[in-house]
Amino acid sequence: MQADQPYTETAKKVPTKDLQGSENGFLIELFKSKDGTKTEVYLSAATPGAFKGYHLHRVRAARYMCVRGTMKVILYVNGKREEHILTEDNNVRLHIPKNIPTGLMNIGDVDGWLVNYPDPAYDPNLKDEQVDFTEEQCESGEYLKTLEEMDATQQS
Repeated sequence: MQADQPYTETAKKVPTKDLQGSENGFLIELFKSKDGTKTEVYLSAATPGAFKGYHLHRVRAARYMCVRGTMKVILYVNGKREEHILTEDNNVRLHIPKNIPTGLMNIGDVDGWLVNYPDPAYDPNLKDEQVDFTEEQCESGEYLKTLEEMDATQQS
């Protein structure tokens, strides 16, 4: 591939599923790193009424912007629940630091599309970087104990 010539490349698209195994949307890689190993920007799509989460990232922050539909982003910050509404009309960027459990819910009537520009870029070679939690673990603050245990294990 020559840098001074137009070219195309295939974008990886994968269906996503809820905890019951029902399809609830998809993820598609929008931009890859120059070496093709990391995802710099991706789109997370959720069907109307769909919920994705809860999970947090140990290494990277999320930077979301809604470009279609209406999405509720539920965060647990220091054990307290926060809700943010992102729409295709409000032009809000939501920055979510690492270690914040996050859930995404499409509260609109059309597919919701969130663009994420993670920092650093998604690296599929990082193992155990994403940690899943239930709503109960988030509400009770149990996730905080899990994070402390993970940090203690990493330091030893």
